[in-house]
Amino acid sequence: MAAGRLLLYSGLGLALVALALLLVALASDRWYETDARRYKDRCRSFSGRRRDPGFIYIPNTHNSLPLRAGPEQGRDPQLQIRGRSVRHVFAMSAADECSRRYNSTNMGLWRRCYRPGFDPELEELIRTGSIMRCSNIKYHYSSASIPKNLSYNVTKTIRQDEWHALHLRRMTAGFMGMAVSIILFGWVVGVLGCCWDRGLMQYVAGLLFLMGGTFCIISLCTCVAGINFELSRYPRHLYGLPDDIGHGYGWSMFSAWGGLGLTLIAGFFCTLAPSVQPIPRSTCPKNRQENGTVC
Repeated sequence: MAAGRLLLYSGLGLALVALALLLVALASDRWYETDARRYKDRCRSFSGRRRDPGFIYIPNTHNSLPLRAGPEQGRDPQLQIRGRSVRHVFAMSAADECSRRYNSTNMGLWRRCYRPGFDPELEELIRTGSIMRCSNIKYHYSSASIPKNLSYNVTKTIRQDEWHALHLRRMTAGFMGMAVSIILFGWVVGVLGCCWDRGLMQYVAGLLFLMGGTFCIISLCTCVAGINFELSRYPRHLYGLPDDIGHGYGWSMFSAWGGLGLTLIAGFFCTLAPSVQPIPRSTCPKNRQENGTVC
């Protein structure tokens, strides 16, 4: 009896803690974070370097010297112009990467925000009200985010990827909301079963916790799949991240995974609790039939 009560109380307590962790993860904006400080430092160094066609910039070194050779006698002028144009293209490739502006951000299920203290210029714009600190994540399709002046095939691919990313975001938020609702309902059923001493209600509460954990697994897996899909979208120069931008999961993601683990443990405890409790026996003697008569 004591073991069953201990399992039941432990399961309900763990479910309550798991519910709090999932609610914190839902309300926070630290699921995914990026750090663009190294990228901005590199682009500032690019803005101050030489840009003439005869100068090749070698990143991460201090040996960027003019590699323009003097005019050779008898060399075709067309070959010299072609060689300079090729060097010019390779010299500008890193600067072209800096043409798109990346900022340090943190993202949740509902908002994407600029990280405070990472960019003084951006902080000044936010302080003056030129831009907002956070923007809402859209859960409906909008063609305004598709870049213009692209070919038909590229535009079609981007439109299909937008729909796929939208479905992944909807699945993440929807299954996480259902998981929280099921866990809350299971906790109420478990408390009532504990008060009324009904083993069946306690067993049902454990099953509801396991179901909520399953929905939470689906939500977290689709969240990870959605982030990986966004980073691998085509074309890469529009949706990919440069190598010097740090990115990773924030504490909200780990809070959600912790809530998932506690939910599964609570489900196992609550489903196991009724089986270790002894079956109550009645003190009244039962009627027996002897020789066709009831005693």
